[in-house]
Amino acid sequence: MQTLPSLPDTAVRPDRSFSTPAVVASCIGFVLIGALQSLYGPALPALRQEYGLSPSGAGLALSAHFVGGVAGVLGFDRAFGRIGNRALLGVSYALMALGSVAFAFSPSWPLALLGALVTGFGFGGIDYGLNQLFATGFGRRSPAMLNILNAHFGIGAIAGPALIGLFGADRYPAVFTGFAVMAALLLIPLGGVRDRHPGGLPADTAAHPADQRARRTAALLTVFVVLYVLHVGVEAAVGGWEPTHLEAVGHSATLAASATSVYWLMLTLGRFLVAPLTLRWSEPAIIAVSCGGTALCLLAAVQPGLAPYAYAGVGLFIAPIFPTGLPWLRRAVPAARRAGALVIAASMVGGVAAGPTLGKVIELFEVRAVPAVLFALAALCLAATWWLARATRAPSQASGGPGSPLG
Repeated sequence: MQTLPSLPDTAVRPDRSFSTPAVVASCIGFVLIGALQSLYGPALPALRQEYGLSPSGAGLALSAHFVGGVAGVLGFDRAFGRIGNRALLGVSYALMALGSVAFAFSPSWPLALLGALVTGFGFGGIDYGLNQLFATGFGRRSPAMLNILNAHFGIGAIAGPALIGLFGADRYPAVFTGFAVMAALLLIPLGGVRDRHPGGLPADTAAHPADQRARRTAALLTVFVVLYVLHVGVEAAVGGWEPTHLEAVGHSATLAASATSVYWLMLTLGRFLVAPLTLRWSEPAIIAVSCGGTALCLLAAVQPGLAPYAYAGVGLFIAPIFPTGLPWLRRAVPAARRAGALVIAASMVGGVAAGPTLGKVIELFEVRAVPAVLFALAALCLAATWWLARATRAPSQASGGPGSPLG
């Protein structure tokens, strides 16, 4: 019996890692992972009733999902370049499908948590895998494509709770099953993904001796990790604590909930809006403006009357940082092949830690302190961006001419 030959890369343009159908499928994949991450919260009342859980016990579902996400990022990175891109993405979609079905129909809570863990593992693989491939697969257009890709995550994050609201929390198994079917269908367009690992940029061995280069790489990677942990922490903290803060300063519960939805909508819109700007502005310039705007909006949120509008501004400004920073990271730290995995995994940890950490700060002070604390974190993001821009500036750009990273 003859075996079928492996699908060639002829469907993919020589200068790209994706065919057009594969780009569309990848964007749908990010809608999927955004929706899956956002489904656990709205499903909590039904989960507590079905399994007899406390609030903290039900919250373990999202924790299991994120633990799986970090494991998926690191696992995908270990196999990246050794196994074809299609196989890695295919396994990730399959794990999301299997995990979602297991979570939806588990007869016991421990098995449901295992399903969330498996779903998270596939989630991490898709999150890291597509971000990594988009960061290298479109040349100069990679920052724009990364912003468009990550904007679709926001679409999913908005759509997931809306679906639970439409069908009811007790129908969460049907919603999870629907997304499992979608994940399985996304296996079909993987033939449009280039299977070989894109070549990395050569290390700048001429400009820096070996020891100096190693120290420089470690310093750059450390500051990138700090930037990602802090900014994702701010992003997650605003989404989690904005309603509580707005109610504490006198706004109604309805307005607080609506303002939080607007925050996520503006975050999604911001990534679409910045995509064309990446073709004219450097990544450091975009991230510096984003961090500065985020900090100013959080400072404005200290004023109760301005807070709902200021949080919408936070969503708009903070949106481009995550996707725009990845191509910059790849160029700035070419010797560290695993740099992308480290910062994405660290950003997930930042998202998980943001809620309880800010909760402890609120216990020590009060909920009115939320925007002030987040302003300080955003200011640190701006300081990290400024340091990275100076550290990665080429000698010919030191004078701040047209090629300057911040010009």
